[in-house]
Amino acid sequence: MQIIASAVSLTIDDVAASQAFFTTHLGYTVRAAADGFASLTRPDAMDVVLLARGIEVLPPEQRDQHATGLILALTVATGLQDEEKRLRDAGVEIAMPLREEP
Repeated sequence: MQIIASAVSLTIDDVAASQAFFTTHLGYTVRAAADGFASLTRPDAMDVVLLARGIEVLPPEQRDQHATGLILALTVATGLQDEEKRLRDAGVEIAMPLREEP
């Protein structure tokens, strides 16, 4: 098997707000978008697909589910403290303390 792309799909209430967060603060660009859907990409990370809760492309049993226990972790090569400061200065709430690997 040769995998040529990968993505994580997030079912959310506000696609526009999440799309703005990923593009404004995390450097993603919009690959495709429509009502209730956005596909985001950046060359050095996994793609992110945003789906509005209730959208009909989801299987019926998943359309109204809320994500629980989800952690989206992004690892940066250098400048972790600078990235944290940049995000905090922009008003982003950091839910967990950042950690540096030894």
